[in-house]
Amino acid sequence: MSAVLQFHQLTIELIHFLENADIDRDDKITQTEALLSQREAHMMAIVPPYTSEEMAAGKEINQLNMKLSQLLKVEKASVQKDIKGLQSKKESNTKYVNPYQSLSTDGMYYDRRK
Repeated sequence: MSAVLQFHQLTIELIHFLENADIDRDDKITQTEALLSQREAHMMAIVPPYTSEEMAAGKEINQLNMKLSQLLKVEKASVQKDIKGLQSKKESNTKYVNPYQSLSTDGMYYDRRK
């Protein structure tokens, strides 16, 4: 099987994997990274001249790449949302534990005389 067809097959596999919502996020990220690295290795192995079958697969790969890009953006947004939520929880927990920590001392009277 040529590198173009293997790249095409890995792209389809990655899209199906990202569309599956039943998988734990950590496993999903690990598997996605592995598939992307395999895909990158096959992409580096693609060299012309191309057969007609490879040309057809290449046209389909362009469409699949757009769909893959959207799915990866959705995953990234989900992870960023969770990170932001965790940071806000951490900040609110810190404020609850020590509510006077963030108070400004500006304007405080300081007497140097003894």
